[in-house]
Amino acid sequence: MSNFPAPADILPHRPPFLFVDEIVDLNPGVSAAGRWHLTGDEWFFAGHFPGRPTLPGVLMCEAIAQVGAIALLLDSRYAGKLPLFGGLDGARFRRQVGPGDTLELSVELGRMSARAGKGVGKAMLNGQLACQCELLFVVVDA
Repeated sequence: MSNFPAPADILPHRPPFLFVDEIVDLNPGVSAAGRWHLTGDEWFFAGHFPGRPTLPGVLMCEAIAQVGAIALLLDSRYAGKLPLFGGLDGARFRRQVGPGDTLELSVELGRMSARAGKGVGKAMLNGQLACQCELLFVVVDA
């Protein structure tokens, strides 16, 4: 059992749009790592794609961003704030992800100001890179 808070205790997201199941490493304001266990019952698999269910790449980027938001929100400078996507750069998709897979998600936050910041994240599948991207966060009052 982890000593980290549950993602739903930190993030405003709720199912079906909460993609982080657990936090496995955390350095508030600096970095975070988490996992997303895909069961196959997720709403998007039925239509993406029938007969070959595949996690949409944009949802991998969202899951990475949620892990970054956890690192950001647990920094006392951002208490009571809401990090929004301000941009996504350099997204690359390397592995197909499907039902039964577990994504290992990690983010390193970069330069952060009171209103915006950057991060670099990745999703790993079985030790291999599935997705990588650069994130831009815009921080607003919750």
